[in-house]
Amino acid sequence: MKDFIEIHGIAGFGYHGLFDDERKNGQSFGVDVKLELEDKRASKTDSIADAVDYSQVVKIVYELITGEPVNLIERLAQIIATDLLDTFPLSSVEVIVHKANAPVGVPVGDIAVRIKRKR
Repeated sequence: MKDFIEIHGIAGFGYHGLFDDERKNGQSFGVDVKLELEDKRASKTDSIADAVDYSQVVKIVYELITGEPVNLIERLAQIIATDLLDTFPLSSVEVIVHKANAPVGVPVGDIAVRIKRKR
């Protein structure tokens, strides 16, 4: 049986995008993550020392949203996935990056990229 941690709606203001306006003015981004756990000790020991500290997950994701700009949200999703896999004992991670205000020429409710990466 697999164990997961899911975090929805990590929000931050970033300057990601291809267009000068996106890089100059920025916009809000949202990220959801689904972490598949490699180590299930925390469910037995009830100790944070044996757990994936999701406050640290949120901090990492937020710093990447608000940090160095990238052209594509596909790249941002990859950077987030790689960082989480490198930091925590995970089997896999799924990352969804939402860019609701993407400049696509017509109104849309949301545009998102979803990736899944395994160790």
